[in-house]
Amino acid sequence: MATVTVAFTEVQQLIEEKLVSAGVSEEQAAKIAAILIHADLRGVNSHGALRTEHYMKRLKAGGINPTPDISFNKTGPVTGVVNGDDGFGHVVADIAMDHAIEMAKENGVGMVTAMNSSHCGALSYFVQEATEQQLIGIAMTHTDKIVVPFGGRESFLGTNPIAYGVPAKTEKPFILDMATSNVALGKILQHKEEGKAIPEGWGVDKNGATVTDPAEVVSLMPFGGPKGSGLSMIVDIFSGLLAGMAFGPHINPMYEELEKKRKLGHYFCAINPSFFTDSEIFLEQMDKMIQEIREVPAAEGFSRVLVPGEIEQENEERNRKQGVQIAATTYEYLKNQ
Repeated sequence: MATVTVAFTEVQQLIEEKLVSAGVSEEQAAKIAAILIHADLRGVNSHGALRTEHYMKRLKAGGINPTPDISFNKTGPVTGVVNGDDGFGHVVADIAMDHAIEMAKENGVGMVTAMNSSHCGALSYFVQEATEQQLIGIAMTHTDKIVVPFGGRESFLGTNPIAYGVPAKTEKPFILDMATSNVALGKILQHKEEGKAIPEGWGVDKNGATVTDPAEVVSLMPFGGPKGSGLSMIVDIFSGLLAGMAFGPHINPMYEELEKKRKLGHYFCAINPSFFTDSEIFLEQMDKMIQEIREVPAAEGFSRVLVPGEIEQENEERNRKQGVQIAATTYEYLKNQ
């Protein structure tokens, strides 16, 4: 599949214009576009501009509220709930993390669930927001069933991503953003769009057999066998049950029944290191940990030891200067206003 390299600012502006044309406010469109371009800058195109067309289809079908009345209910000194009113998950999640950060600054910890939301994009964006305030960030979200539980042949779990962000003093923050499946569904779709085979272990067919043709994928596999399967359940508990939302097989699907509200839940936590230890020493120790792990000799077949998030940070530095690479079809769709 053909790709084009475009200045990230142009892509971001085109996404905003597309959303505004469908009735989304300029403020919310700007936030959604910022989160999508964040993913493209980091080289995670499966969660970037590519998603715009799907969001527009769901928006026009009635599955997303373009003018939600998003509210926050503070339920305790360090807890709260955001009701997204079926709006864009990117905006709902951003508001939830903002409240978690505010409480963490004041009381050491902030934990916020979000309900009645929709797909919120790359979780790295939200935990990075916490690190920019010298806080630790945690984010989780569930999604509809597409992953077989360990030992099963039919899907039950979502890809259910989880992300952590930890600040450092002079080093870039530690950012771990991962699906609890072997790979995010978006990457399967990206390979399908690009006409590429997928590695074994990413997806299985209707019989539970691993396949390399993305068109044959019926379900995904959890990473690490029972470990990924168990962690996926944890994400569903924190972002689904704790938020009063559905879990796994009871969640409205993303790519079907576009007229239905998805009713997704999210979980966000911010932690203030200064309430637990000397914050300066903590940041210095994070620097030391990052620097020392890079000094570990590389195993055969590896050029160096990487810190989680390091590749994406390097991608962002390069792509801010050189432009983001997106599918030519995505670019043409965005330009067709």
